[in-house]
Amino acid sequence: MRPLHEQLAAEFIGTFVFVFLAAGAATIAALTGAGTLPVAVATGLALALMITALGHISGGHLNPAVTVGAWVTGKIDTLRAPLYIVAQLLGAAAGAGLLKLCLSKKIWQPGNLGATLINPQAKAFGFSTPKALLLEAVMTFALVLVVFAVAIDERGAFKTIAGFGIGLVVTADALVGGLLTGASMNPARSFGPALLIWKWTDFWVYILGPLAGAVIAAEVYWFLFLRPREAEIGVEVADEGAVVFAAAEVTDAELAAQAEEAEAEDDLDEDEPS
Repeated sequence: MRPLHEQLAAEFIGTFVFVFLAAGAATIAALTGAGTLPVAVATGLALALMITALGHISGGHLNPAVTVGAWVTGKIDTLRAPLYIVAQLLGAAAGAGLLKLCLSKKIWQPGNLGATLINPQAKAFGFSTPKALLLEAVMTFALVLVVFAVAIDERGAFKTIAGFGIGLVVTADALVGGLLTGASMNPARSFGPALLIWKWTDFWVYILGPLAGAVIAAEVYWFLFLRPREAEIGVEVADEGAVVFAAAEVTDAELAAQAEEAEAEDDLDEDEPS
């Protein structure tokens, strides 16, 4: 495990770059009328690249919802979880701040600096705030389910390139919810732009929705797929909530080596004079 300061630096930098690119893509799309597709692709790619680049240091959460999901299932301890979230929020604020510094007001204002807001036109068609809350929760459920499957579960098939699987589900979510809520799925992604332009309209939706979706997804994956395996190999749960494996699986090669050692000891015993 890397030192805590390295992990926090990775979470800060990764979230900083992600928010700069994701909010930047949304800002330019709003200015040019480019539509949802380029924003969804840019957001997914930005997240995929940052997780792939920094995941080996901190786990590549880059999202308070992911951190909370990992915490409730004991995959991150109680000390690190809030520090991760602070680093993510600071990184998001820095990313949005640099984006605002790079662009003139005439460029960033039409898209509210990439802030995630419920589409007023969607509201006119009956897309209410509770529906937005539910949509954010469902999209985050999909995201965190994939995070557990490809990154947290040690049996995940794509562990070394987990970022791209996670980026793809974010892209798919954004194609569904981008025009309706901005498809945040990430309280830090919403926090950065909202702070810089001081616009907190329906902000609670982008906190409660992702957190609820993340907790449900984490608990579902743990209960159905991780808990039985942990029961099989035996785990000890540390006081702070971190999972410590008590007994590692022994491979066939290790068993063969142990058998050879036992036979060698028996031969030595037989050779010794009585």
